[in-house]
Amino acid sequence: MAVDMKETIAQAAKTLLMEEGVRKLTVKDIVEACQITRQAFYYHFEDIPALFRWMLEQDAQRTVAQFDVVESGEAWLKYLFVVAINALPYMKKGMQSNYRDQLERLLQEHTQHLFEQVCDQKGLYRSCTRFEVSLILRYHSQAVMGLLRGWTQTDTQNLDAIVHTVFRLMTEGISPLA
Repeated sequence: MAVDMKETIAQAAKTLLMEEGVRKLTVKDIVEACQITRQAFYYHFEDIPALFRWMLEQDAQRTVAQFDVVESGEAWLKYLFVVAINALPYMKKGMQSNYRDQLERLLQEHTQHLFEQVCDQKGLYRSCTRFEVSLILRYHSQAVMGLLRGWTQTDTQNLDAIVHTVFRLMTEGISPLA
């Protein structure tokens, strides 16, 4: 029941941001939309940033679970981009809300954590120190976030080429002198 209620609360927050265009998302708005008490909200979440964190963690778990299903690292990266592109409308609305700073920090942390989980799961960067791996993954996650921040319809049309190039950057490096 708890997970179902958490999902209900998360869906209400998404609806408020997307359909209602709420710029100042409040617990009061969410509990009214869910027809629950404030105590029920606070039973499941400490505050709205904790709700956002839980939503990102759920998405990250689903994304990591897909890694074993796809046939290659490049296919997984494309899957990651597709998930992110589908979430962009929610993220853009969230960035327009009063939780912009917390949401942006959470997105950055979760993107890097997602990359770390995949690297740990697949044993990537075995010849690197933990510090080096952390730096590499921070770099790559920030680069992907930067691409998504300025994502356009033309980018969506060129998704395969973008994913291929990003994957090559991540795995081979592309020399400017080649």
